[in-house]
Amino acid sequence: MSVQAAPLRWEVYLAPPKRVLTADLAPGEQRRMWPPTAATLIYGARDAVLVDPLMTIAEAGALADWVAARGKNLTAIYATHGHADHFFGAGMLLDRYPEARLVAAPGVVAHMQRQAAPESIASVWNMRFPGQIPDDLAIAEALAGDVIELEGRELLVVDAGHTDTGQATYLHVPSVGLVVAGDVVYNDVHLFLGESTAERRRQWLAALDALEARGPTVVVAGHKRPGAPDHPRIIGETRAYLCDFAAAAAASGSTLELYQRMLALHPGRLNPGTLWHSARMQKG
Repeated sequence: MSVQAAPLRWEVYLAPPKRVLTADLAPGEQRRMWPPTAATLIYGARDAVLVDPLMTIAEAGALADWVAARGKNLTAIYATHGHADHFFGAGMLLDRYPEARLVAAPGVVAHMQRQAAPESIASVWNMRFPGQIPDDLAIAEALAGDVIELEGRELLVVDAGHTDTGQATYLHVPSVGLVVAGDVVYNDVHLFLGESTAERRRQWLAALDALEARGPTVVVAGHKRPGAPDHPRIIGETRAYLCDFAAAAAASGSTLELYQRMLALHPGRLNPGTLWHSARMQKG
């Protein structure tokens, strides 16, 4: 008689906000903070897959300790997209778990290579986070297909197109109704729209529609307010923010006006500095 595998489970590690150095502060902003960033461990009876291994030396070290405390065999580390804050910590995790594979979709791998290029590290990441970026940055191997197997269960890699950046993906675990969304969905944090155009926002909206059609019962956002539930309603909240930003951008003649309009519509979201940067990139 066959024995059915134990259901998969998951836990979310949330790295706290951290200061980012920039001279372009929003009105009234004393210092710019990077939003809380989520890493998700999906596990069975023995093995586990880690999604989005964070960025800084401190974050990666704390995450590695947190994973170790779960007592699972880490078989894979998956990056949902190529933004540095979701994969720069991978090399330190691999040092602790050398048998694990770092994997991503092919388009994400190409983005990772650009983010980890020496000129990008020197001109962007070391400037924003001096002394905090790991020296050895690992780049993922490209997945040949769209499935990661974990104890006989499928973790589906879904291409989301352009969301807050290009070549974005998310991970869907149908057996437990889980979506680990990366930055396709935000949870009570201002969206990063620094790479946004009207067409790219339409692509993002289409990606949200496709994600929602999968019927998840749990959605883990790449950036979330501490303690906020991982409820699928955040898909609709992300959609509403995008629509509000499009309307506010069309009605605003300056960075400041766009920023103020969006703050009035979304006064409680974390990290208004992210909104200021998005408005600056939209309006110049």
